[in-house]
Amino acid sequence: MASKAFLASYGLFFICFFVWGTNYILEAQMVPAVFVLGDSLVDVGNNNYLPLSLAKADFPHNGVDFPTHKPTGRFTNGKNAADFLAEKVGLPTSPPYLSLVSNSSKINNASFLTGVSFASGGAGIFDGTDERLRQSIPLTKQVDYLLTVCEKLKQQRGSTSAQNLLSKSLFVVVIGSNDVFGYSGSSDLRSKNTPQQYVDLMALKLKEQLKRIYNGGARKFVITGIGAIGCCPSERNKNKTEECNEETNRLSVKYNEGLTSMLQKWKSELKGISYSYLDTYSILQNFVQKPQAYGFVDVKAACCGLGNLNAKFGCLPISTYCSNRKEHLFWDLYHPTEAAHRLIADNLFDGPSQFTFPLNVRHLVAV
Repeated sequence: MASKAFLASYGLFFICFFVWGTNYILEAQMVPAVFVLGDSLVDVGNNNYLPLSLAKADFPHNGVDFPTHKPTGRFTNGKNAADFLAEKVGLPTSPPYLSLVSNSSKINNASFLTGVSFASGGAGIFDGTDERLRQSIPLTKQVDYLLTVCEKLKQQRGSTSAQNLLSKSLFVVVIGSNDVFGYSGSSDLRSKNTPQQYVDLMALKLKEQLKRIYNGGARKFVITGIGAIGCCPSERNKNKTEECNEETNRLSVKYNEGLTSMLQKWKSELKGISYSYLDTYSILQNFVQKPQAYGFVDVKAACCGLGNLNAKFGCLPISTYCSNRKEHLFWDLYHPTEAAHRLIADNLFDGPSQFTFPLNVRHLVAV
């Protein structure tokens, strides 16, 4: 009799615990899905499926600090900002789109429900940005893929249910650095456009793509400005003094000014839009100017590479890499370490209005 009472009590406890646990999980998930578009800063493996691409990170020593300790296609030593943002909103990392469509057996009714990543290393706002790297998925194509996914969701769930999911989901756009690098390194582009004309065209092209995403059902956008990319090891290595390339930085600032202005006007033009803009430039400048405040010791050299500042060659299997990776701002020629990605995601999600405006992501998901 006592054993039956014990079992009944235990069963009741288990049911209550299960219900409580389920509620906790549901509360922890703040949005239905996260859809990611962008470049190598948030690529989680799409370029692994591009056979001709030179912009890949599917080899050591990339991924040395990832949970599996193996390269995944992320251009860093561990997780990137897309991973950390997904964690913060209670979701798994959005899988690479090409990993799903390359194996049709992986696609089922739930494949796209918590989000997809379309981000691709080497990608730009302009279609021709990746010519030097031979192959990536430019933003235009990424949006094509996204709209295909939106249509599949509408077919699977019905138009009303799919629109509800999409309107509450986050659409993250991290792109533009490769366009700025492309302009800086191309005498042809510089002869055709002044810096101001070029960044104005970037903002205009991005606006066109954002409108397409909006028409697909998106209402909540997370958009990042371009960082102080003139301070990355590849740019410092071009200067004998190892200082930042201020010309590249000025171009980034010009674009960010145009981008924030465009977003403010764009919000007033279309119904129901909310967005969170991250001032990546100011954040990275803070890292560079006050490294100790953020736990960094070295903000100039790449952790993984060869040559001066580890920036003569990229992070290759023959490269050496540092042991104090949490103290480095940069992992390779261009990309932040996992430690820097974590701090960037922290500011994106919970940052002050100094860095994240008009809303941070925590407030954005509550709108």
